[in-house]
Amino acid sequence: MSEEDIERFEDDMELRLWREYRDVLPMFSYVIETERRFYLANHVELTEHEGPGGVWFELELADAWVWDMYRPARFVTQVRVVTTKDVNVEHISPREPGQGEGLGSAESTLGEGPSSPSIS
Repeated sequence: MSEEDIERFEDDMELRLWREYRDVLPMFSYVIETERRFYLANHVELTEHEGPGGVWFELELADAWVWDMYRPARFVTQVRVVTTKDVNVEHISPREPGQGEGLGSAESTLGEGPSSPSIS
């Protein structure tokens, strides 16, 4: 298999993942971005913790979809993420029929201030 074949395969996988994302987006209420992953979910709980090494975040998601082209199953029942990096949570406004292919509008961002509330 040549380097060109591998690149073409990865490009095809990314295109399929983008199409899947576009198709499943209306099923979810939140877009969540961490340093390592991108998620869609219907329930999000974000807890900020203070420790000896500084602030860290615990993120619990339910009814979620994970952006990862190497996962055979991207739909997951529950996800728990622990990170010291920024966490961005956006509420997705329901899309109107005929609306474009975009993300919808973001209504709230969590994980960037000193005390972030839990949302569900």
